Amino acid sequence: MRNHLHHHPSLSLTLLFSLSVAAGSLSNPNSKHSLRRFRPVSSATPSHLISLLGSPQQASSVNAYEARQLQSCFKFIVPFDPTRPGLDFGSGVDPVRRVLSGGGVESGLVEATRPGFGSGWPEMRREEENEAVWWPPEAVRELARIAVDSGGDVGAIQWALDPSIIPVPDIEGSKENRCELTRTPYGLQFISEDLNSYLEFLFNLIAVRGPDVGLNVSLNRYDFFHGHIFLASDSGRLGILFHAKEYPAFDKNTFPYNMGYCQAGSNVQYDESMNLRNILWLAPLPDTSTTAWLAPGVLVVLDARPDGIIYKDLIPRYAHYVRTLYEEDFGECVADVNYLNCGGATPEYKIFIC
Repeated sequence: MRNHLHHHPSLSLTLLFSLSVAAGSLSNPNSKHSLRRFRPVSSATPSHLISLLGSPQQASSVNAYEARQLQSCFKFIVPFDPTRPGLDFGSGVDPVRRVLSGGGVESGLVEATRPGFGSGWPEMRREEENEAVWWPPEAVRELARIAVDSGGDVGAIQWALDPSIIPVPDIEGSKENRCELTRTPYGLQFISEDLNSYLEFLFNLIAVRGPDVGLNVSLNRYDFFHGHIFLASDSGRLGILFHAKEYPAFDKNTFPYNMGYCQAGSNVQYDESMNLRNILWLAPLPDTSTTAWLAPGVLVVLDARPDGIIYKDLIPRYAHYVRTLYEEDFGECVADVNYLNCGGATPEYKIFIC
C-alpha cells in the first residue's frame, strides 16, 4: 500500500525543469548559471513554516527575521490565531458538525462553486466555516491525534482508508486526450464519511474564499483538483499541501512548455496568480501528554512571489517558474487526494485518494 501511495507530484513538470536546468548548467561548472556556484545558503525551511503555524512556543523557536519574512508570505483563507481556545467537545455534540451537513457544505459551499451562486454569506455562516477549520469534526481530530501519537507513522493514517477500489472514470474528457490525472487508475476513500466530507469541504472553501486573498481557481482538471496528504517532520502534524493552476495553457510568450496530454485544452493562464498556487491546510495540533490541543487548524495560501522567502528558500530552483512547493519537503507523504468532477452537464464531484 505504501509504495502505491507515495510519489513525486507533477513528475512531468519536475523532469521538464530539472533536466533542462541540469543540462544547461551542470555541464559547465564555470557557467554563471551553475547550480553549485549559485545555490543559495538555506535559511528558512518548511519546518520553520510549520512551526510558525503551530503553538506560540513552537513559533518562538524560529529566528525572528525568518519569521517576519515567512509571515509576509502568509495569506490566510481563514483567520489564524495560535492562542485561540479550543471548543468544548465534552458534551459529545460536535459544535461544527452543522456546517458540514445540511446547514453548511450541502447547502452552502458546494452550491457556491456552481455558476449563478451569489457572494456575501451571512456572517454566522462564515464564522461556522472558520470554526470547521480551527476545530474540525471529531473524525478529523481523531486522525490528527493518531498522526502525532504514532510519531508520524504514515501507515497509521493509511489504516483509516477503506480498501474498496473505486475506478477513476473519464474526467471532463480526459480519456479522449489520453490524460491520466491520477497516479493510479483507481482511488480509495476514508472509512469515515465525515473525513471524506471534510476533504470536500476544504476544496470548496478554498475555491470560494480564494478570491479574498487574490487566488481565483476553478474546480476542474486543469486548475484545482488535488492535494498531497503529509505528516510534518518532527511533530507528525497532519497536513495537506494543495496545488492549483496545475496545467497552465501553452503560450509561446508566457508559458512555452509542453506538459503532455493533460495540458491539451487548458484555459488556465500563466500569470502572477501562479505565485499563489500552493495552499496549506494543517489539522489542529494535539498535546501528546494530555487531551488538550496546542494549536488550532490552519488554512493558508503560501505566497511564492519572486521577492519573497518562500520562493527564494523553499522552492527548488528547477521549479521556480512554476512556483511548486513539494510535500516531501514538509514531511512524510501519505497519499494524494483528488477532487474530480465525474458528472456531465451537471457537476458531480467525488473524492479519490491515490
